[in-house]
Amino acid sequence: MKIVSVESFQRDHHLAVVRVRTDDGLEGIGQTSPYLAHLSVEMLHTVVARWFLGKDPWDLEALVDRFLRERYKLLGTVLFRALSGLESALWDLLGKATGQPVYRLLGGQVRRGIPVYGSSMSRTISPQDEADRMVRLADSHGFRCFKIRVGTPMGRDADAWPGRTEELIEKVRTALGPDIGLHADANGGYSVARAIAVGRRLEDHGFLHFEEPCPYPEIENTAQVAAALDIAVAGGEQDNSLEQFQRIITGRSVDIIQPDIGYIGGISRARKVAYMAEAAGIPCTPHCSNRSLLQIFTLHLAAAMPSISQYQEWTIEDNDWARDLYGPVPEVVDGHVELTEEPGWGVQVSDGFLSDARRRVTE
Repeated sequence: MKIVSVESFQRDHHLAVVRVRTDDGLEGIGQTSPYLAHLSVEMLHTVVARWFLGKDPWDLEALVDRFLRERYKLLGTVLFRALSGLESALWDLLGKATGQPVYRLLGGQVRRGIPVYGSSMSRTISPQDEADRMVRLADSHGFRCFKIRVGTPMGRDADAWPGRTEELIEKVRTALGPDIGLHADANGGYSVARAIAVGRRLEDHGFLHFEEPCPYPEIENTAQVAAALDIAVAGGEQDNSLEQFQRIITGRSVDIIQPDIGYIGGISRARKVAYMAEAAGIPCTPHCSNRSLLQIFTLHLAAAMPSISQYQEWTIEDNDWARDLYGPVPEVVDGHVELTEEPGWGVQVSDGFLSDARRRVTE
């Protein structure tokens, strides 16, 4: 079995679907990492696809490793985003070739029902409105945990408006009560001192984890924050180097590691981070902040990896650019999501998306 074609379907700059076909008629569907799709598609066809053509998809993980070693001068976010599109399509293809869901190819089903937390992406919503919508979602979907956004991304201690973070922390906890878990995400917004101050306020209100308190390259600063606080500190979503993940984990810079399948270059490499976390005895909670196919990829990884044991991220925003992308879309019931026994990813990209998208093929 050999790879004979790689197609992309790009509707806008947010994402591109990838379809891979083999010489025996099999095909698999994947997706480049959300955002920068126009750059990812160019990288996919000019660099990634040409290298994989003619290769045997059963050598998937060995091929990914060899490709990255041979293209070492191009390592960066666009290359990894493009690679994730082809790599995820190959996992789907192998699942369909064997009649098995991807999570079985990843080692087997560790858990059936995957607990998810409702993840807010908004820093423009008022604290009261944020609290109100989380109460509604807890009632309607059974969410037992949520995440709020504090500070501003890479913000040098700035807030969306004065006092918003403190008010948000208090209002959300008061509205949801003591039995709902809460996380907070700073997106690298704080210095060490400010991160510790915000972290202590989160501790006072019973929050469970504090995500990216300091800018992600500053792993030493994040380690200082983690050492100073009792609340678990999480991070890693922006990183794509396995060596950097190893430094973060062994240096105990975080208490929870968060690889993003799209940013790191696919399931194969994200799984390696999950194994690192398991060996180190810390949880792995992959980053997954939108409603694209990345949700499905992340669920399969969570179903198979022992270290992915906590609440997993599930956006509560309606991303219009990901609407009607695929089906069936998993439902959150009683705070959990379950995968089916269908082969591959177990979903189909909609005909409407494919017909509206700009197609490009490398054969």
